[in-house]
Amino acid sequence: MKKTIQIQVRGIVQQVGYRNFSKQKADELQITGSAQNLKDGSVEIYACGEEDKLECFLSALKIGPQKAKVEGIHFHVVTHKQLKTFEILQ
Repeated sequence: MKKTIQIQVRGIVQQVGYRNFSKQKADELQITGSAQNLKDGSVEIYACGEEDKLECFLSALKIGPQKAKVEGIHFHVVTHKQLKTFEILQ
């Protein structure tokens, strides 16, 4: 069953390729959604997919790209934000 989660990633996650990394992993796992930088320095991600694929996605996000330093990930299930692709937002 598909579900949508909102994820907030904290740490050194801006200007290190984190959003592109999340899109690459989402595409590999057939996850739709979006990723965008927030003013507080974190990255917000909406991800929609099968539960097992979302678990793999979250595991990858905890590591991130080589230049990133993920300090924390928080997520919760939401009932909206159904997208057909995975988009990087500004």
